[in-house]
Amino acid sequence: MSRIGRQTITVPAGVTVTVNEENLVTVKGAKGTLTTQINNKITVSVDGAVISVARADDERETRSLHGLSRTLIANMIEGVTKGYSKTLEIVGVGYKAAKSGKTLTLNLGHSHPIVFEEKDGITFDVPNSTTVVVNGIDKQTVGQIAAQIREKRPPEPYLGKGVKYVGEHIRRKAGKTGK
Repeated sequence: MSRIGRQTITVPAGVTVTVNEENLVTVKGAKGTLTTQINNKITVSVDGAVISVARADDERETRSLHGLSRTLIANMIEGVTKGYSKTLEIVGVGYKAAKSGKTLTLNLGHSHPIVFEEKDGITFDVPNSTTVVVNGIDKQTVGQIAAQIREKRPPEPYLGKGVKYVGEHIRRKAGKTGK
């Protein structure tokens, strides 16, 4: 039995979870609405403020989907109540970020500025010119947008210059030694 899949999910006040006959789970909360399709081999049951996830058989694929389905639903509930955020740090002389309206502009040493638009419930905060915070209710989308920003100038191993996650450890290489 899956240790994660057999755990129940407690639905907080102000959140509504509905499951239709095609296993389409819809979660509505204060920050918005999220929907996901759960595999037909997994049964999702809502009993008041408790959600339980069960599997039909013990096949390998079904066992792997059991814990995944429970985690996806739990992440949707957390997303519509608290939301998710990823913080990126820009390191390097002349590297900076700026926000104007719904547009994030990054100057990362390229010949042109890099522009990201807010969309799909994703918002950007720029507390200072070297920090970018990506906010949203969908955990996967927040992580994907943060990864797309990071890939524009990943941190290099000699000086650590580039865009990195806050708290990320960059493995440093030794430079050339003297004569």
